[in-house]
Amino acid sequence: MTAERWTQAVRHQLGLGRLLPLGGPSDGAWISEDAAGAVLRRSVDELRDVRLGPVRIGLADPEDADEPVVPPPPSALPPGPLRLTAEFEAAPTEPLPTTAARVRAVLSTAAAEHLGLALAEVDLRVTALLDEGAEPSPVRQPEAPRPAEAGDGDEGRAAAAALEVAGVACLTGRLLGRPVHIGERESDGALPRRHVRIELAVGAGLRALDVAREVRARVEQALPDHPTVAVLVTAHLPH
Repeated sequence: MTAERWTQAVRHQLGLGRLLPLGGPSDGAWISEDAAGAVLRRSVDELRDVRLGPVRIGLADPEDADEPVVPPPPSALPPGPLRLTAEFEAAPTEPLPTTAARVRAVLSTAAAEHLGLALAEVDLRVTALLDEGAEPSPVRQPEAPRPAEAGDGDEGRAAAAALEVAGVACLTGRLLGRPVHIGERESDGALPRRHVRIELAVGAGLRALDVAREVRARVEQALPDHPTVAVLVTAHLPH
């Protein structure tokens, strides 16, 4: 098994799903498909007579993806327009194309306003009809993220800087076991430049991309050599 396939297998085993780009190539931010899907699902749970099924998000066109300005998390998707595909059940209280348009609008708005995902396409498929007046799906409460502690030294300083940002609920370590990872990347100069990757959960009511941007700036300034920084959001807490 190659290193990439091993990373993908572990990622799926941990329930993260794909690692999706937030914003554009200069933002250096990603979010797990699991965390993004929870936010999108909560937005549709508020609609009457609709039950959302499986949701998948990936690149709309891999050929249209960009190179990120900082090293991404292992096997993360590159920045580029995304396609969301989902199944749903609906009661025949209105024409199905009208219901689908409502679901599409809610998903697109939540992706942009709560997350910062660049959705180019939302493909929906009706899988069943519900009885009129059927009970809505119960609101799914995601498991609370387990806070993770960073080490001493620069890892600790990076963690402290991230936790000072409004909107950071806690640091997590779901991808590789610890919330802060510091390594080196090749640079144009004679010496390699350090790179920091930090995992975190975003608090309720805040856009994941905005929080990630602020974390990147704070962590870069907190360390004396001003390393490059990438942020991975692994949870987005409900209101």
